[in-house]
Amino acid sequence: MCGINGVIHSSLVDNQSLKEQLGSMNDLIFHRGPDEDGIYTDSSDNASVGMAMRRLSIIDLTTGKQPMHTANNSISIVFNGEIYNYQKLKAQLEAKGVTFNTTSDTEVILKLYEQEGPSGFKKLDGMFAFSIHDKIKNKVFITRDFFGEKPLYYTKTNDSFIYASELKSLVKQLSKKPEISTTGLNLYFRLTYIPAPYTIYEDVFKLKANHYIEYDLELKSLKIEEISQVNKLDNKHISFDEAKKNVNALVRESVESRSISDVPIGTFLSGGVDSSVVSLCLSQMSDKKIDTFSIGFEKAEFDETDKSQVVAKLINSNHHEFIINEKDLEHNVDEILLNFDEPFADSSALPTYLVSNKTREFVKVALTGDGGDEVFAGYNKHYMGKLNRRYTSVVPKFAHNGIQGIASKLLKTSDDKRGKRFKINRLLKAIDYSGEFYWNIISLAFTDKEKESLFLPHMHQSSIFESYKKDTGIAAPKTITDFREIDRHTSLEGDMLVKVDRTSMLNSLECRAPFLNKSIWEYTNSLPEDYLMKGWSKKHILKEAFKDEFPTDFLEKSKQGFGVPVGDWLRASLRKELESYIEPKFVTSQNIFQSNTIIPLVKNHLSGKEDNTMRVWTYYCFQKWYLNTYSVI
Repeated sequence: MCGINGVIHSSLVDNQSLKEQLGSMNDLIFHRGPDEDGIYTDSSDNASVGMAMRRLSIIDLTTGKQPMHTANNSISIVFNGEIYNYQKLKAQLEAKGVTFNTTSDTEVILKLYEQEGPSGFKKLDGMFAFSIHDKIKNKVFITRDFFGEKPLYYTKTNDSFIYASELKSLVKQLSKKPEISTTGLNLYFRLTYIPAPYTIYEDVFKLKANHYIEYDLELKSLKIEEISQVNKLDNKHISFDEAKKNVNALVRESVESRSISDVPIGTFLSGGVDSSVVSLCLSQMSDKKIDTFSIGFEKAEFDETDKSQVVAKLINSNHHEFIINEKDLEHNVDEILLNFDEPFADSSALPTYLVSNKTREFVKVALTGDGGDEVFAGYNKHYMGKLNRRYTSVVPKFAHNGIQGIASKLLKTSDDKRGKRFKINRLLKAIDYSGEFYWNIISLAFTDKEKESLFLPHMHQSSIFESYKKDTGIAAPKTITDFREIDRHTSLEGDMLVKVDRTSMLNSLECRAPFLNKSIWEYTNSLPEDYLMKGWSKKHILKEAFKDEFPTDFLEKSKQGFGVPVGDWLRASLRKELESYIEPKFVTSQNIFQSNTIIPLVKNHLSGKEDNTMRVWTYYCFQKWYLNTYSVI
């Protein structure tokens, strides 16, 4: 686990200058790999290539140093991540006569590429971003994993191509700060995050998950290719009992593969279905007590430590529980939010940072339950999508408009709570008769209509989901499979995995997600949808596969999620700072927002007149990033 950086100059660059450039990029991501670093440079008549990395040593602590090269030094690699099936792939390569000098997964990637080229990338099960310089082909290949667990940013200037694990390394190398991308801006204020391929900066991009860049050093051109995957499975006629057994086996196999480590390992345990199953499986395959970690809150509505305590007792773990309040985060808010390098408004990043920080005191690797909701259909939005189909087939559009008008007044809240009133109101606002429902429900901040009145005309952009509709082939989602596929391209890649990667790596902690396994994803996609969601029971097959291991009905208990009462905090410790962001002179100077929209929105929240938590927090996080980046005050 580490971070990588790279530069390709279209002309010959002094070797020492190139090393210094890579060194400065590495310094900015020291937290991703404090154990060691490595730099590779090569110059030819066509270009100068530089690749660098910082390493957090997890596997093969002594011989896994990078950059790594083939025997004749014709192919070199820098790698960020973990390959969970590297031992299996190594055995297959050895059977073909390939020899190895280390026990690292990095060398497996290198030898796999040497044998099969980029077509071998599809065989990798893991989380990764890596770059390979092939002197023979005179090309550089830059690759990102199937789900997008590891980040990779890139940009092309007049005379260079730059890529990095974090935006801070890349942006620092540009002659001036890039302009704000209107697409990135509109995506952020709609979703609260920016999914690949966009970023907040114009002409700076994220490499999409399950894709690789092929950069031709002679032609000084690049193309982006999708990594082809295996054929889809078809288990539409399999019995539920057989499917349930297969799910149990697949999950256990994945936990085992993700528990390979030469350093101590534990689990995040929230008490929900996903983290409970992962913790149970790890405890059963471990020959000693495992360490589990959870975060609780002083505010009762957000605290669910009672659930994690039940599981910790059941599996007899060394359980570490940390109860936090506003003051615990007061001094960390800037560090956490600004480390994303672009606006990011998932407030659960705050407790994720704290649990990572506390966990790192005990272990170097933690397994998480991330991905369980996407893989097994566990989100409220999934059954909201299901409900939308039934609702719109029964309730005429004119009747819905009347219902929504009345409900929006009756269901308005002033406190930062996510109870039934909040959820019903959100559902009614998202109901759509044109097939756009799911695209609306994933928009956690501003609706398209609200966004139009939020921005000045030159900053507003409509139809921002068109590229994602094209990528997924789903313009009007109807099925649970449609919803999950959209999640994979948007919220999973752009929100959930970004949150965990940045907050854990800021603490030099490696997080692994057993549910994010291509085999499990392909298998659940092949099942009848009612195996995943039976009636209104979410993650039905996963819960049935493991229910006998837990107390009666434990896995059926509702869980709120990793929420944080930021709505209250905006009215208290963050109030003064937030108020400075709605000073008329400041808002006007930015030339982005319509002051007659944003100022009342914030003031109504501060006064307690209404709860605008999501939209105000989204605005707050943007302004914190903006001022840190452009420093206009």
